[in-house]
Amino acid sequence: MIKFDFETYINNFIDKNKIREFIEKKEIIYDKFTKSNMTGWTKEFNRALVADILETRDSIRANSQCLVVIGIGGSFLGSYALKEMFSKYFNDKSFEVIYAGTSLSSKYLSELIEYLRDKDFTVNVISKSGTTMETTLTYNAIKELMHTKYNKEEMKERIIITTDKEKGILREEEKEFDYKSFIIPDDIGGRYSLFTPAHLLPLAFFLDINILLNGFYEGLSLKDEAYNYACIRRYLFDTGKYVENYCVYEPNLYYYTEWLKQLFGETEGKEKKGIFPTSTVHTRDLHSLGQFIQEGNPIIFETFIKILNSTNFYINGNNLTGINNVVLDSVVKAHYSGGVPCSIIEINEINEENIGKLCAFFMMSAAFSGYLFEVDPFNQPGVEVYKKFVRDNLSSLE
Repeated sequence: MIKFDFETYINNFIDKNKIREFIEKKEIIYDKFTKSNMTGWTKEFNRALVADILETRDSIRANSQCLVVIGIGGSFLGSYALKEMFSKYFNDKSFEVIYAGTSLSSKYLSELIEYLRDKDFTVNVISKSGTTMETTLTYNAIKELMHTKYNKEEMKERIIITTDKEKGILREEEKEFDYKSFIIPDDIGGRYSLFTPAHLLPLAFFLDINILLNGFYEGLSLKDEAYNYACIRRYLFDTGKYVENYCVYEPNLYYYTEWLKQLFGETEGKEKKGIFPTSTVHTRDLHSLGQFIQEGNPIIFETFIKILNSTNFYINGNNLTGINNVVLDSVVKAHYSGGVPCSIIEINEINEENIGKLCAFFMMSAAFSGYLFEVDPFNQPGVEVYKKFVRDNLSSLE
């Protein structure tokens, strides 16, 4: 169950005559969205491919102690966010999935290599282009270790490549060594790739991906709600609310807000336009950033993700989940009184169906927001700028 409240703590900030300008663009934007060649994520997933993913998962479990997922950005954030969401906080005995290639930290990579030295492991390297620097460097370092542990046939059983269907260095390597591989479709960009093998294979170790997919496709029916949210965000931007704070009250949702930050930031942030996405985890951040949000520079609006039911844990006869949600409701009222518009998205519990629906909602809304800002929601040309400087500076060191 998902409920949206885009009225109670929003309407006083909205001039209905002015927001109508955005609302009346709905059919035009729906048409652009439908005709886009980058919305492959809205198409029904091949369930035979789900069976292949699950079979691959079982094979990995049978001959490895852990899976090392190598990827960054859109090849990493989605599955890591849901992994964190569905994992226990402590002493989780499930199969270990380790993420690598998310930074250039020599400390992290060297310690990972040492950690893997005495373990049997499988690698899933994920890169649509096959040329992402962090992914390439990490993959090469881990392959060096693998060559000291495994022969050619064993390597074939322990390397899985997820990349473009036909082109790129990784696809060439897959063809040369006959590695197991999965495809990132041409009509799906990185930040919209959550419901592709790039994420579904790692997630298969933590949750039921069939139910997750069912929830996602049901969530595509939330198109009008997603558009309404996009219009509100766009309108608030025009009134000087340049920053959106995604606020959660469960620490294991933190990386979900990191995924949202990439989804919206990379979609809208072009041509000197867009809303800056940030996030807080409460009640922790009420004791640090709460003061700024309540009385600081009035450039912020907030979206709260409220979990109605969680683990029943009682202190002095009071359910801690209930207390947590009382705090959430109180903070919304307090921030609203301080001039901060607040949206509330409520789900009854964290499960695969609800999270699938929630992801569909946010993915559609991000795309609609891009169109409302009159930018291409599916490209990211600015990302290439720093990469060019990196290439130039590295070449000067040679």
